[in-house]
Amino acid sequence: MAEEQKTTKVDVESPAVLAPAKEPTHAPVEASKDVAEEKVVHNPPPPPVESKALAVVEKPIEEPTPKKSSSGSFDRDVKLADLEKEKKTSFIKAWEESEKSKAENKAQKKVSDVLAWENSQKAAIEAQLRKVEEKLEKKKAEYGEKMKNKVAAIHKQAEEKRAMVEAKRGEELLKAEEMAAKHRATGIVPKATCGCF
Repeated sequence: MAEEQKTTKVDVESPAVLAPAKEPTHAPVEASKDVAEEKVVHNPPPPPVESKALAVVEKPIEEPTPKKSSSGSFDRDVKLADLEKEKKTSFIKAWEESEKSKAENKAQKKVSDVLAWENSQKAAIEAQLRKVEEKLEKKKAEYGEKMKNKVAAIHKQAEEKRAMVEAKRGEELLKAEEMAAKHRATGIVPKATCGCF
Protein backbone atom coordinates (compact mmCIF):
# COMPACT_ATOMS: atom_id res chain seq x y z
CA MET A 1 0.00 0.00 0.00
CA ALA A 2 2.81 2.36 0.87
CA GLU A 3 4.54 1.68 -2.43
CA GLU A 4 1.33 2.30 -4.38
CA GLN A 5 0.85 5.60 -2.61
CA LYS A 6 4.41 6.66 -3.34
CA THR A 7 4.06 5.85 -7.03
CA THR A 8 0.77 7.62 -7.27
CA LYS A 9 2.18 10.65 -5.50
CA VAL A 10 4.97 10.79 -8.02
CA ASP A 11 2.45 10.60 -10.83
CA VAL A 12 0.39 13.39 -9.36
CA GLU A 13 3.32 15.68 -8.72
CA SER A 14 4.96 15.19 -12.13
CA PRO A 15 3.20 17.18 -14.87
CA ALA A 16 4.82 15.03 -17.59
CA VAL A 17 2.71 12.08 -16.58
CA LEU A 18 -0.50 14.10 -16.53
CA ALA A 19 0.05 15.65 -19.93
CA PRO A 20 -0.06 12.44 -21.99
CA ALA A 21 -3.36 11.49 -20.41
CA LYS A 22 -5.09 14.56 -21.83
CA GLU A 23 -3.37 14.67 -25.25
CA PRO A 24 -5.56 12.00 -26.89
CA THR A 25 -8.63 14.19 -26.49
CA HIS A 26 -6.99 16.95 -28.58
CA ALA A 27 -5.40 14.58 -31.10
CA PRO A 28 -8.40 14.40 -33.51
CA VAL A 29 -8.35 18.16 -33.87
CA GLU A 30 -4.65 18.25 -34.66
CA ALA A 31 -4.72 15.16 -36.89
CA SER A 32 -5.70 17.22 -39.93
CA LYS A 33 -2.66 19.44 -39.62
CA ASP A 34 0.71 18.63 -41.07
CA VAL A 35 3.18 16.57 -39.20
CA ALA A 36 5.49 19.55 -38.90
CA GLU A 37 2.76 21.62 -37.30
CA GLU A 38 2.01 18.82 -34.89
CA LYS A 39 5.54 18.94 -33.67
CA VAL A 40 5.37 22.66 -33.15
CA VAL A 41 1.87 22.92 -31.66
CA HIS A 42 1.55 21.43 -28.21
CA ASN A 43 -1.01 22.15 -25.63
CA PRO A 44 0.50 23.36 -22.43
CA PRO A 45 0.26 20.81 -19.69
CA PRO A 46 -2.58 21.44 -17.30
CA PRO A 47 -1.68 22.52 -13.85
CA PRO A 48 -1.30 19.76 -11.33
CA VAL A 49 -4.35 18.90 -9.38
CA GLU A 50 -4.34 20.42 -5.94
CA SER A 51 -6.12 17.57 -4.29
CA LYS A 52 -3.57 14.78 -4.07
CA ALA A 53 -6.01 12.39 -2.47
CA LEU A 54 -8.31 12.45 -5.52
CA ALA A 55 -5.49 12.08 -7.96
CA VAL A 56 -4.00 9.22 -6.02
CA VAL A 57 -7.23 7.22 -6.19
CA GLU A 58 -8.24 8.10 -9.78
CA LYS A 59 -4.94 8.27 -11.66
CA PRO A 60 -3.84 4.61 -11.55
CA ILE A 61 -7.33 3.36 -12.40
CA GLU A 62 -8.27 5.77 -15.25
CA GLU A 63 -4.90 6.27 -16.90
CA PRO A 64 -5.37 4.62 -20.34
CA THR A 65 -2.44 6.17 -22.24
CA PRO A 66 0.44 4.43 -20.41
CA LYS A 67 -1.52 1.20 -20.53
CA LYS A 68 -2.07 1.56 -24.27
CA SER A 69 1.58 2.14 -24.95
CA SER A 70 2.60 -0.59 -22.54
CA SER A 71 -0.27 -2.85 -23.60
CA GLY A 72 0.76 -2.50 -27.26
CA SER A 73 4.27 -3.58 -26.45
CA PHE A 74 2.82 -5.97 -23.92
CA ASP A 75 0.53 -7.44 -26.59
CA ARG A 76 3.50 -7.66 -28.92
CA ASP A 77 5.53 -9.31 -26.18
CA VAL A 78 2.64 -11.68 -25.46
CA LYS A 79 2.31 -12.51 -29.14
CA LEU A 80 6.05 -13.02 -29.42
CA ALA A 81 5.97 -15.18 -26.31
CA ASP A 82 3.04 -17.12 -27.77
CA LEU A 83 4.92 -17.57 -31.04
CA GLU A 84 8.00 -18.66 -29.15
CA LYS A 85 5.88 -21.03 -27.09
CA GLU A 86 4.25 -22.45 -30.23
CA LYS A 87 7.68 -22.80 -31.82
CA LYS A 88 8.98 -24.62 -28.77
CA THR A 89 5.84 -26.74 -28.66
CA SER A 90 6.20 -27.67 -32.33
CA PHE A 91 9.89 -28.47 -31.82
CA ILE A 92 9.01 -30.58 -28.79
CA LYS A 93 6.25 -32.31 -30.72
CA ALA A 94 8.59 -32.96 -33.66
CA TRP A 95 11.25 -34.23 -31.26
CA GLU A 96 8.69 -36.44 -29.52
CA GLU A 97 7.50 -37.89 -32.85
CA SER A 98 11.11 -38.39 -33.91
CA GLU A 99 11.92 -40.18 -30.66
CA LYS A 100 8.78 -42.29 -30.91
CA SER A 101 9.66 -43.14 -34.50
CA LYS A 102 13.19 -44.05 -33.46
CA ALA A 103 11.87 -46.20 -30.61
CA GLU A 104 9.36 -47.86 -32.95
CA ASN A 105 12.03 -48.54 -35.58
CA LYS A 106 14.41 -49.83 -32.92
CA ALA A 107 11.74 -52.14 -31.52
CA GLN A 108 10.82 -53.38 -35.00
CA LYS A 109 14.49 -54.02 -35.75
CA LYS A 110 14.86 -55.97 -32.51
CA VAL A 111 11.69 -57.92 -33.25
CA SER A 112 12.96 -58.73 -36.73
CA ASP A 113 16.33 -59.72 -35.22
CA VAL A 114 14.52 -62.01 -32.77
CA LEU A 115 12.46 -63.43 -35.62
CA ALA A 116 15.61 -64.01 -37.69
CA TRP A 117 17.29 -65.65 -34.69
CA GLU A 118 14.23 -67.82 -34.11
CA ASN A 119 14.15 -68.85 -37.77
CA SER A 120 17.87 -69.68 -37.78
CA GLN A 121 17.50 -71.72 -34.59
CA LYS A 122 14.50 -73.54 -36.04
CA ALA A 123 16.43 -74.22 -39.22
CA ALA A 124 19.36 -75.56 -37.21
CA ILE A 125 17.07 -77.82 -35.16
CA GLU A 126 15.29 -79.03 -38.30
CA ALA A 127 18.68 -79.76 -39.88
CA GLN A 128 19.67 -81.76 -36.81
CA LEU A 129 16.35 -83.58 -36.92
CA ARG A 130 16.89 -84.43 -40.59
CA LYS A 131 20.38 -85.72 -39.79
CA VAL A 132 19.01 -87.85 -36.96
CA GLU A 133 16.22 -89.08 -39.22
CA GLU A 134 18.76 -89.91 -41.92
CA LYS A 135 20.89 -91.77 -39.39
CA LEU A 136 17.82 -93.58 -38.12
CA GLU A 137 16.79 -94.41 -41.70
CA LYS A 138 20.31 -95.75 -42.37
CA LYS A 139 20.24 -97.76 -39.17
CA LYS A 140 16.75 -98.95 -39.97
CA ALA A 141 17.89 -99.99 -43.44
CA GLU A 142 20.97 -101.68 -41.99
CA TYR A 143 18.93 -103.47 -39.33
CA GLY A 144 16.33 -104.35 -41.94
CA GLU A 145 19.07 -105.80 -44.11
CA LYS A 146 20.51 -107.68 -41.16
CA MET A 147 17.09 -109.03 -40.27
CA LYS A 148 16.50 -110.09 -43.87
CA ASN A 149 19.87 -111.82 -43.87
CA LYS A 150 19.00 -113.57 -40.62
CA VAL A 151 15.62 -114.61 -42.02
CA ALA A 152 17.36 -115.91 -45.14
CA ALA A 153 19.89 -117.80 -43.01
CA ILE A 154 17.10 -119.28 -40.88
CA HIS A 155 15.21 -120.27 -44.04
CA LYS A 156 18.36 -121.87 -45.42
CA GLN A 157 18.92 -123.79 -42.20
CA ALA A 158 15.31 -124.89 -42.18
CA GLU A 159 15.64 -126.10 -45.79
CA GLU A 160 18.76 -128.00 -44.89
CA LYS A 161 17.05 -129.59 -41.89
CA ARG A 162 14.01 -130.48 -44.02
CA ALA A 163 16.32 -131.98 -46.59
CA MET A 164 18.06 -133.98 -43.90
CA VAL A 165 14.71 -135.16 -42.49
CA GLU A 166 13.57 -136.12 -45.99
CA ALA A 167 16.84 -137.89 -46.63
CA LYS A 168 16.64 -139.75 -43.37
CA ARG A 169 13.00 -140.64 -44.04
CA GLY A 170 13.97 -141.89 -47.47
CA GLU A 171 16.76 -143.95 -45.95
CA GLU A 172 14.49 -145.39 -43.32
CA LEU A 173 11.83 -146.21 -45.92
CA LEU A 174 14.44 -147.88 -48.09
CA LYS A 175 15.80 -149.77 -45.10
CA ALA A 176 12.27 -150.87 -44.11
CA GLU A 177 11.60 -152.04 -47.67
CA GLU A 178 14.90 -153.97 -47.71
CA MET A 179 14.14 -155.58 -44.38
CA ALA A 180 10.63 -156.44 -45.52
CA ALA A 181 12.01 -158.01 -48.68
CA LYS A 182 14.57 -159.96 -46.66
CA HIS A 183 11.89 -161.18 -44.28
CA ARG A 184 9.70 -162.17 -47.16
CA ALA A 185 12.50 -164.03 -48.74
CA THR A 186 13.42 -165.86 -45.60
CA GLY A 187 9.87 -166.10 -44.28
CA ILE A 188 10.92 -164.97 -40.81
CA VAL A 189 8.54 -162.61 -39.02
CA PRO A 190 10.32 -159.51 -37.76
CA LYS A 191 10.57 -158.87 -34.05
CA ALA A 192 8.84 -155.79 -32.68
CA THR A 193 11.25 -153.01 -31.98
CA CYS A 194 8.94 -151.49 -29.45
CA GLY A 195 8.73 -153.12 -26.00
CA CYS A 196 4.92 -152.89 -25.80
CA PHE A 197 4.15 -156.42 -27.10
